[in-house]
Amino acid sequence: MSETEEFPLVQFMRDGFDPVGELARIRAEHPVFPMQIPGDQTVYLVTRWEDVRAVLGDHERFSNDFAGVIGLGSNQEDPGGLGFRDPPEHTRLRKYLTPEFTMRRLRRLEPRIEAMVAEHLDRIEAKAAAGGMPVDLVEEFCLPIPSLVVCELLGVPYEERADFVKISKDRFDFTAGPEASLQAINDAMTYLVDLVARERQNPGDGLLGQLLREHGDDLDDRTLASMADGLLTGGHDTSTSMLALGTLWLLRNPEQAAKVREVDGYVVDVVEELLRYMTVVQVAFPRFARDDLELHGVPIKKGEMVLCSLTGANRDPALGGDMDEVRPGRETAGSHLAFGHGIHRCIGAPLAQMEMRIAFPALLRRFPGLRVAGEVPFRELAIVYGVKELPVAW
Repeated sequence: MSETEEFPLVQFMRDGFDPVGELARIRAEHPVFPMQIPGDQTVYLVTRWEDVRAVLGDHERFSNDFAGVIGLGSNQEDPGGLGFRDPPEHTRLRKYLTPEFTMRRLRRLEPRIEAMVAEHLDRIEAKAAAGGMPVDLVEEFCLPIPSLVVCELLGVPYEERADFVKISKDRFDFTAGPEASLQAINDAMTYLVDLVARERQNPGDGLLGQLLREHGDDLDDRTLASMADGLLTGGHDTSTSMLALGTLWLLRNPEQAAKVREVDGYVVDVVEELLRYMTVVQVAFPRFARDDLELHGVPIKKGEMVLCSLTGANRDPALGGDMDEVRPGRETAGSHLAFGHGIHRCIGAPLAQMEMRIAFPALLRRFPGLRVAGEVPFRELAIVYGVKELPVAW
């Protein structure tokens, strides 16, 4: 591979659980790798843990304002969410959400998540008893749980949750083509704007109601709906993928599955290490150089895009030995970048960790003989990596 060539897409490719070998070679030889994209523009791929951490943590030199850089017009076209905003707007909006994602606040959701998991395990068991094996765990468990958790978090009314789960699912289902996915995104925003308007009239107990009671005069309906949509985008497909990939790895490693099932608290170390090892979000939100600068000796011009490979960074040998192996409880466990870094680190990280800490032991205890029961197709060229289905039996 030449020093600069056409966009190779290597940052979106996997070989099973692992990044393709070419990504490791780029990390070793070209830690800041220039790539050509259509329009004769250069994008810089950053792959080493230290450099990725430096870029993600430096909002003074790197901007997240995607809409501003590419010149989007109306607010309707703005991608929304905190990940595409810079300070001071990012700081203003995030301060409203931060108190809602402390562990103290999130613990009130724990009993509901446990109940959701148990309910879906009951359904899976009933379906299997009626001759429904093998069961696709993605469809029956890994997809609905994150959607329902977001419903519970936001305060979506119970009678509307089935429709909301379908919208959530459809926006990430690219098999029907990009137009269907875009329509689902528009449907989600339309629903959320309407939900915010209703919550403003009669605030409920969920996050939307809480924000409206405390900050309703500071947040218009569309801004609040956009924040909610960002939580859905960031917390749905990623959690679905982690639940599926984590379960698949545990079923392929029965000794670890037994420890998760039998040893109280062991799942905490497993979850943290699987987050690093899987790194389902393969690249961070794009960054743009605010001015001409230099990164690891490579000059980058103002406005040029920098892509941070979270997959490459989390397998960097600089973090320790055997980074291509799962080692629960490793000393550098808390140093991974699966949730990003800096002011844009995923605000929902504690909630995602809670979902996995509840779901994995519950699944393995309900079905101690659980096994993979068919071919498991992985996604190809995915920003969020995962499996398309996970057939299981017991």
